[in-house]
Amino acid sequence: MDLRKIKKLIDILEESNLAELEIKEGEESVRLSRVPKNAMVATAPVTHVQVPAPAMVAAAPAPAAPATAGGKELPPGHVLRSPMVGTFYASSSPEAAPYVKVGQTVKVGDTLGIIEAMKMFNQIEADTAGTIVAILATSGTPVEFDEPLFVIA
Repeated sequence: MDLRKIKKLIDILEESNLAELEIKEGEESVRLSRVPKNAMVATAPVTHVQVPAPAMVAAAPAPAAPATAGGKELPPGHVLRSPMVGTFYASSSPEAAPYVKVGQTVKVGDTLGIIEAMKMFNQIEADTAGTIVAILATSGTPVEFDEPLFVIA
């Protein structure tokens, strides 16, 4: 994605009342977010730009450190993390059964939970197939960006 497109997206974000904008174009992804003007926060707007590294460049593998959540070591497997800040819900309503349970087999794209952010409900989908080893978030509680939610083996 070229710089002109990114600048145009920034202009669109500034002219609207949106707090966040994410665009995916093939392998490339651009995520722009800002703090609302009336918010009392000491940080500046943040712009994230992710561009895939060229296939020719190989990074040296880092030593594998055990994944942790809240100081606790996570079980082995793929850790699915929160893509945003919001409130996690394990089911579509308080009286409904949860989307998944520990030990359940899931496929890529299966809904695992919901995160409510800014009055919008965002489905959290499995990005890998396997068995749910751990559910780390409690329904109705706030979650942070990049917080571990599920472990899938």
